[in-house]
Amino acid sequence: MTNPINEITEEAELLFLIGTNATEAHPVIGYKMRQAARRGAKMIVCDPRRIDLVDEADYWLQIKPGTDIPLLNGLMHIIIKEGLEDKEFIAERTENYEALKETVERYTPEYVSELTGVPVEDLYAVARLYATTDKAMIFYTLGITEHICGTRNVMSIANLAMLTGHLGRPGTGVCPMRGQNNVQGACDMGALPNVYPGYQAVTNDEIREKFEKAWGVSLSPKVGLKIPEMFDAAHEGKVKAMYILGENPVLTDPNANHVRAALEKLEFLVVQELFLTETAEYADVILPAASFAECDGTFTNTERRVQRVRKAIEPIPGQANWQTICQMATRVGFPMHYEHPSEIWDEMASLTPSMAGINYNRLEKGSLQWPCTTDDHPGTPYLHKGKFTRGLGLFQPADHVPPAEMPDREYPFLLSTGRILYHYNVTTPYSSGIAELWDKEMAEIHPEDAERLGLETGQQVKIVSRRGEVISAVKVTERVQPGMIWMSFHHSATPTNALTSDALDPTTGTGEYKVCAVRIEKLPEAANA
Repeated sequence: MTNPINEITEEAELLFLIGTNATEAHPVIGYKMRQAARRGAKMIVCDPRRIDLVDEADYWLQIKPGTDIPLLNGLMHIIIKEGLEDKEFIAERTENYEALKETVERYTPEYVSELTGVPVEDLYAVARLYATTDKAMIFYTLGITEHICGTRNVMSIANLAMLTGHLGRPGTGVCPMRGQNNVQGACDMGALPNVYPGYQAVTNDEIREKFEKAWGVSLSPKVGLKIPEMFDAAHEGKVKAMYILGENPVLTDPNANHVRAALEKLEFLVVQELFLTETAEYADVILPAASFAECDGTFTNTERRVQRVRKAIEPIPGQANWQTICQMATRVGFPMHYEHPSEIWDEMASLTPSMAGINYNRLEKGSLQWPCTTDDHPGTPYLHKGKFTRGLGLFQPADHVPPAEMPDREYPFLLSTGRILYHYNVTTPYSSGIAELWDKEMAEIHPEDAERLGLETGQQVKIVSRRGEVISAVKVTERVQPGMIWMSFHHSATPTNALTSDALDPTTGTGEYKVCAVRIEKLPEAANA
């Protein structure tokens, strides 16, 4: 996030939510959004499904799934046509504006309305409101990134923010909310195939030499494999072994049957886990993992805030996860000897300018937001004050990219997936308390479709895609559009990701979880008895 969470309630005059269901996927932030709306901040919700925050919104743009770029281009078209762009910000702080202007010229309100399903009058109202509000924040999550054009979706959001000067000030900004706890921290530490800690490129000779000198080894200049590429390589016999820590790709990754087949082809699989997950069942060796409550260290949240985490109990396995990793590294020939996680942090920070001023002594007194470059630096609440990291902000125009798979005669329904408040990823099979709150998958279907198929809430159906099939109960509701069904992916008894498409964003390797084609088959009466 470019701006801190507390600005939602303290600064923002407008919240623009696109592709995010904050009250269920980020409930703390979702509650702050409710507070902001109730103190008078305007709210725009853009989502194909009627999420809870629609009740707080001034405008609900119920777009057709996979049409975010046309919507954003259409808003920018109106803003430019009506002279509402921030001309000073564009002139002083951006480049490539003429290319953006040329692209969005084609996205007239009438054309965008046809593509997205959003009424023309709503496009005008929202464009004018966002452009003329002094302090407006945009929030997005997986509803934007889990498309084959996810990167272009994000760039289009940045285009809109730069066009209107909603960056580099309190109460403004582009705010992606991370999908899981410490995803931000994992990426910051270099848990990506193309960067070292602090997003320092592995392809940069100077940076690579710095890490080679610190670690005393030669490092590859090649970018590594993304997760989907790892499974493809396992299918091809190029990746022969995997070590999976705290992930359950059999349940959570797209086209899960493809993942299962890849794991079966591995020569050796190590899984370090708290539970015998669906993925752990494929393991040759299972190592015991320590939970968050058993570990010292740091978490970095979605607003770049590094926070000290202290163990509540001693690790049940006898050691923390970092100690297990160090022991394995030592045994394969690279000695790792640390006495405490603070030593690991200090080593990382010494090589990472954006976090050089953060250490455990400072974190004992309170959290810090990076960039924090020196020991007396206070941290950075919001980014891009005065100038962008690259100098001038680059407009990157994009045209509409249709989803990889759309409904047809054989598979007439569009399936979209997401999270529900009661569950969180793979916790479902392991918590009886959580299971009592939401004990089975309930695929949402519109009343018109339910009537045509002869379905009622609670009835079991078979849902089939080109990749797999699952059995699920249905919930008849107007929260979804006709022709669309919506499912979570939390229940191992209904592994929704056996259905989802493995079409990927070419830049990030993120799967297109939000759009795939399925059909619904009614089960015999005996199955619903």
